[in-house]
Amino acid sequence: MASREHKTTFYGAFARVGKALAHPARLELLDLLSQAPRTVDELATLSAQSVANASQHLQTLWRAGLVAREKQGLFVTYRLASDEVAGLFGALRSVARSHLAEVESAARRFLHDGDEEAIAPEELRRRVREGTAVVVDVRPREEFAAGHLPGAVSIPLAELRARLATFPKRKDVIAYCRGPYCVLAVEAVKMLRRSGRRAYRLEDGVREWSARGLPLARTEGSG
Repeated sequence: MASREHKTTFYGAFARVGKALAHPARLELLDLLSQAPRTVDELATLSAQSVANASQHLQTLWRAGLVAREKQGLFVTYRLASDEVAGLFGALRSVARSHLAEVESAARRFLHDGDEEAIAPEELRRRVREGTAVVVDVRPREEFAAGHLPGAVSIPLAELRARLATFPKRKDVIAYCRGPYCVLAVEAVKMLRRSGRRAYRLEDGVREWSARGLPLARTEGSG
């Protein structure tokens, strides 16, 4: 009986984490928080939710121990509770891609759009080492400050059009954003190619890059 009680406690706690993950909006919030800490208002805007809905979802994640929060003046800032949470999200995404055909189908439809496959990290490092490529981080600047690929230049997607003339035409431009399902880099590549540049998308985001044991850089004073 004691053994059964312990099992009920353990599996109940595991199920509470699983239940917290069982909503698309909460998974998107975890994905955003894996890039950088954010206020409720920022997360609501980035995930196209009302502040009230985003707050409710964040409280569910907090009660399950997946995020931490801190009040600073009038604002509450959320962050992932640990790197293990980012790993859990990555594992969930990987299992879904391996076992659900619609994930790969959607990736081909929305990300590749008939284009060539994304560049792998090893290929990016080779081109940078040879001096044939520049790397552009098209995420918001707050995310860049929290962690980015060494040597990458921060140009948020909204600013890219105004900066097109600054890109060399004799080098490859490799754009990256939040990971394999982020469309910011896809849009950046399209814009760059229309301007006559050789542009490609990196298949990894900063979390995937770091998980491979590759180094990240941070902007001084980013916390």
